[in-house]
Amino acid sequence: MDIRKIKKLIELITESDVEEIEIKDGEESIRINRRKQVLSTPEAPVQVEAISLPASQAEPASMPIQTKLSINSPMVGTFYRAPSPESEPFVEVGQSIKEGDVVCIIEAMKMMNQIEADKSGIIESINVVDGEPIEFDQPLFTIA
Repeated sequence: MDIRKIKKLIELITESDVEEIEIKDGEESIRINRRKQVLSTPEAPVQVEAISLPASQAEPASMPIQTKLSINSPMVGTFYRAPSPESEPFVEVGQSIKEGDVVCIIEAMKMMNQIEADKSGIIESINVVDGEPIEFDQPLFTIA
């Protein structure tokens, strides 16, 4: 099978609700299985019970709850922070990103794949060194 056809199949699976597909063409066959990502944050608001403290220990009642999320690698490959060695990195620590922004490139099977943020937030840390091999689902960035 042609690698371009395989890549197109992966893109079609990613954009649809199909979880798994297997195609046989003569003696060749390919099976693509996608694992749905589950966020670890609750969808409903968290309710906190009020506790009475002495005045010296009292905190403001409206403290924001911060949730740390990560952007994980969708594939095995080599991680690159910039489109070329001479270019500026796609993102830096402290930078605000939106869902869909390109955050890095992963080279897999001699193909450069732009990885887009699947969440919005602020880059808190970059967990991988430029040019380092990475695994599937490895945390690349921590965002808040």
